[in-house]
Amino acid sequence: MKKIILEKEKCINCSSCTSVCPKYFEAEEDGKARLKNSKEEDGNEVIELEDVDCCQEAAEVCPVQCILITED
Repeated sequence: MKKIILEKEKCINCSSCTSVCPKYFEAEEDGKARLKNSKEEDGNEVIELEDVDCCQEAAEVCPVQCILITED
């Protein structure tokens, strides 16, 4: 199982993640990214997935690298 972590405080509202991976990312009213169906963990948004799908591409295109993918 892999863990997708969105460090919201680092998000700069660029929308790159929502463009490449709308299945898991969406913009909130303030423009910051939100990880769909996530839980909060240490101030970050987290989901666990078997297949990281487009989340890997979202992590790669993020200019501030606030999307992390770890092996759980």
